Amino acid sequence: MKNTYLLTSLRCALFGAFAVTTSQVQAESIAITNATVYTVAEQGILSQATVVIDDGKIIAVYSKDEVPESLSTDTLIDAKGRILTPGFIASQNLLGLVEVGAVSATRDGSDKKADLTFDASLAFNPKSSLIAYARKGGVTSNLVMPHGGDKVFTGQSFVVNLSGEFDSVIAQKNAVMVSLGSSRKGSRALKLQTLANDLEDAQKSLAKAEKAAAKNKKAKGKDKKEAKEPSRSQKVMYALLAGEKPLLAYADRATDILALLKLKQQYNLDLVLVGASDAVLVSDEIAKANVTVMMSAIDNLPSSFDSLHNSLANVAKLTKAGVKVIISNSGESHNINQLRFDAGVAIANGLAETTALAAITANVADTFKLNSGRIVVGKNADLVLWSSDPFEISTKVDAMWINGNAMSLRSRQDALRERYTADTDMPRAYTK
Repeated sequence: MKNTYLLTSLRCALFGAFAVTTSQVQAESIAITNATVYTVAEQGILSQATVVIDDGKIIAVYSKDEVPESLSTDTLIDAKGRILTPGFIASQNLLGLVEVGAVSATRDGSDKKADLTFDASLAFNPKSSLIAYARKGGVTSNLVMPHGGDKVFTGQSFVVNLSGEFDSVIAQKNAVMVSLGSSRKGSRALKLQTLANDLEDAQKSLAKAEKAAAKNKKAKGKDKKEAKEPSRSQKVMYALLAGEKPLLAYADRATDILALLKLKQQYNLDLVLVGASDAVLVSDEIAKANVTVMMSAIDNLPSSFDSLHNSLANVAKLTKAGVKVIISNSGESHNINQLRFDAGVAIANGLAETTALAAITANVADTFKLNSGRIVVGKNADLVLWSSDPFEISTKVDAMWINGNAMSLRSRQDALRERYTADTDMPRAYTK
């Protein structure tokens, strides 16, 4: 590695690198100096700190007094006191599965025949124009949650980074989704009963298979039998029972939430509540069960009789009660870049700023076992450098790295703005 001291401004230094796509170059070693670093870890907020990244990882985090006299890196960037945060992790959306919601041919996020084995990551489009737009909001990775079919089990989620590369799916089938609560036809009771029965059947099937395997292990010669391969659905259920996959359960009403907490205790599930409008009514029970809640921060009106307790203060109330909260997106794929504004609304309604940051970084990473979400040694170098407070509307992303690679901050919307505001001899209908 060589020492390179950039005397030009941060923006000029970075945008020269942005012209080269990540597929063309290997991640260089970079030292970001004089930054206000929000580590989202034990170190807290560090002023005039230095973060060193190499080979796609964070290899050093120095406080002001720990910075070496010389840093041997390919690039040295002076942050000039600006805020450096982990890249935001969005969730509960269909990014890469839907391009235009009103155009059915661009929708790959659901299917009537989908069941718990549904893997929508096979249709993920890393070249979607919405990905670059999401990056403008500081989002570097995303938990995609397809809708699935009409059954209780609606499929499995997956995680992607927003590099736009064809290998950007970083975790396939990482969690199982169920949809509970009210519906236009039928009873919520049957959904809960179906979930409980499926878990019971899977537990019995697993116990039977383990007993047969133990018996077969002791057998000799002709008494040995070839083990029966579990079905795809059984493998998923076994993973749920083993805690290898979280169960993402859509439920709003308090009674549904309490029923899920009982199932978690009975089967030792890794449960994540999604939506959870009534969670504030049973927050103590949720905290005691050590269950994470994934919810919108801006739902303040009932959308059904199951969500009568929607409030802008719910995230703060749950956090105060000891519940770990993930702030999910308020809309679909086109609104992912507004995740930071949603977190800002939670801050305006009683949530601490550092807690809000954790709700869109570390909490997501911890829940889904991602190597990101914090600025500590060993984590992926998914970082965002901001022009000012990331939760302020006027703030912009000055620079972004995913796996140590500098990302372009230009989107299709930028190109359209330039096209229709440019001086031209064409008729005004073309430019406006």
